[in-house]
Amino acid sequence: MTVKVLVVDDSSFFRRRVSEIINADPRLEVIGNAVNGKEAVELVQKLQPDVITMDIEMPVMDGITAVREIMKVLPTPILMFSSLTQEGAKATLDALDAGALDFLPKKFEDIARNRDEAISLLQKRVGELARKRMFMRRPLRTTPAVAPVSRHSAPVNAALTREAALTTAARTTTARVTPTSTTRQTMHSAVAAKPMARFKASGKKYQLMAIGTSTGGPVALQKILTQLPANFPYPIVLVQHMPATFTAAFAARLNNLSKISVKEAEDGDTLRAGVAYLAPGGKQMMLEGRPGSARLRILDGGDRMNYKPCVDVTFGSAAKVYSDKVLSMILTGMGADGREGARMLKTHGSTVWAQDEESCVVYGMPQAVAKAGISTEDLPLERFAERILVEVGL
Repeated sequence: MTVKVLVVDDSSFFRRRVSEIINADPRLEVIGNAVNGKEAVELVQKLQPDVITMDIEMPVMDGITAVREIMKVLPTPILMFSSLTQEGAKATLDALDAGALDFLPKKFEDIARNRDEAISLLQKRVGELARKRMFMRRPLRTTPAVAPVSRHSAPVNAALTREAALTTAARTTTARVTPTSTTRQTMHSAVAAKPMARFKASGKKYQLMAIGTSTGGPVALQKILTQLPANFPYPIVLVQHMPATFTAAFAARLNNLSKISVKEAEDGDTLRAGVAYLAPGGKQMMLEGRPGSARLRILDGGDRMNYKPCVDVTFGSAAKVYSDKVLSMILTGMGADGREGARMLKTHGSTVWAQDEESCVVYGMPQAVAKAGISTEDLPLERFAERILVEVGL
């Protein structure tokens, strides 16, 4: 079935350019164009597209406001186009917070190393986001929720009552809960009844927590980190596929919203408990030294590396330093980055969890580790923080 796309931008040149690229893929079709956010909201209700591409700065109604309005009237996957500036980074993060699922640089030369690669990436992103539409417009769930899946020892009680299943969102404490806050609240909110099935700690001891993610990651990380207490007992390393100009702004945002400290990682940083270190965009982040006095090395991204930063690089180095003492997670993201690094962690005896398909924006990276039999648990995004706190004894 053809994916229907609405293109929103005040530049006629950019609308035409994006439309030509999308229509060049036989699986995709542009069904409408809007010149501002107000017109976009009206056309969404009329045309009901599967995916929307959205500019941020537009007259009459800007893209961020338009995203909020669309999420109220007809939740739809939205791909933002952003400038790679500090102001562009803040606006893009605001758009993701409003409900947009993904973003790409507005200058195509910033997307990839060549034009053909950039075109292919845009088409692929649009196609991937279309798969999320069925989850976003699903009616309120009235059947029991699926418990987190354990591949080995059962971390939760097996029995789930129907009443307990209706409390999926009861533990949510932040306004921005998932890739589309309004949507997920509609899908999962219900009258609180008995608590959901309880998690059980594995009994393992840890010295580091590591999280890798890509598409949909900014919202997922915010959801998890904002629920961790200030006395979190381990350092945390974060790898999010993100442009170099975005990571400082993203780290600052997470730091302002969280009880733990969050910073963009710097070369030579000594890992401290209760501090999360975000890998800088365009670089590679590695760990060296010994547990208790480990340091971060921030290195050149490398021309031959597909991802900068790369989850495999960071996870692999964490396995060498911390062996079996890492609690690691692979969250929503396109591709398979993190699979080999997670494999190294598991080989050393560390724990690997993956985000479940339904709560992912793109079920690529978590699927890669799950299919390879590397992850021991598949968890919905809403319960990661709860699971973490039980596992570490808080």
